[in-house]
Amino acid sequence: MTQQTILLTGAAGFLGSHLTDLLLAEGHTVIGVDNLSTGNSANLAHLANEPRFHFVEQDICQPFDVGAVDYVFNLASPASPVDYDRLGPETLLVGSTGTVNTLEIAKKYNAGYLHASTSECYGDPEVHPQVETYWGNVNPIGPRSVYDEAKRFSEATVTAYHRYYNVNTHLVRIFNTYGPRLQANDGRVISNFMIQALQGNPLTIYGDGLQTRSFCYVSDLLDGIVRLSRSDEHRPVNIGNPVEFTMIECANEVLAVTGSKSSIVHKPLPQDDPARRRPDITRAQNLLGWEPKIKLRQGLEQSLAYFQSCVNNGATA
Repeated sequence: MTQQTILLTGAAGFLGSHLTDLLLAEGHTVIGVDNLSTGNSANLAHLANEPRFHFVEQDICQPFDVGAVDYVFNLASPASPVDYDRLGPETLLVGSTGTVNTLEIAKKYNAGYLHASTSECYGDPEVHPQVETYWGNVNPIGPRSVYDEAKRFSEATVTAYHRYYNVNTHLVRIFNTYGPRLQANDGRVISNFMIQALQGNPLTIYGDGLQTRSFCYVSDLLDGIVRLSRSDEHRPVNIGNPVEFTMIECANEVLAVTGSKSSIVHKPLPQDDPARRRPDITRAQNLLGWEPKIKLRQGLEQSLAYFQSCVNNGATA
């Protein structure tokens, strides 16, 4: 494989730091960019003496240039309800201005480009499972809209740069992903359940717990992202695990893995929370030869030591 110089935004985040590790392991040089508003520099601490990794603390909503690159992975964005509720306007800007700024770099250096979009583009879906041709059911002014609409706008922008400027773009729609380095207090279901169970606290389920999600382990997701980045496909591709769990089922998996005797408590369901979420991965299977390998129980077991360390360091959910 030809070694490349790669710009990776959101490098200090959960997915960005794991993708940085993967690309470095392949022999590439990575320029990691992050403004650390939601990213954690500790995720990159092990790379302090890595000569092929260069970190730049930078807000991608401001014009910037890191020099010639061969590929751009744009993963920068708040990605959890806790973060984009706190950083609403910033989330909209990183999906709009930030996306344009990174696309301009790809255009300038004739670099490939992959944008991390999201299953949230489908909103509270009326089509199940979700296929890439489904246009979604999104509330454009609801509390989740700063994230949903930022990602929808960024998809349109990425597509426009491919259509008008012939930038070699790729769009991945990421479904729920988990694993080590997932923020302990970011409000996502796996981190909430794992921290609560390990603390011996009740597991919080919103609503009746019959709403569903599909959980993809981080290594499976990154395999799909890298395959997509090296493909000829320019339309959105779902990457996620199609095995669907209710929140009650997920809670029981966490209790089994942690050995916790915690109870379950129910709280009101947030506005616009999707009732069902499961990817149709037919396109990923046919175009990329990709499908996930790690089952939920195995992935939780592989994440256990990380979440235990978070609890040991005082994390709460």
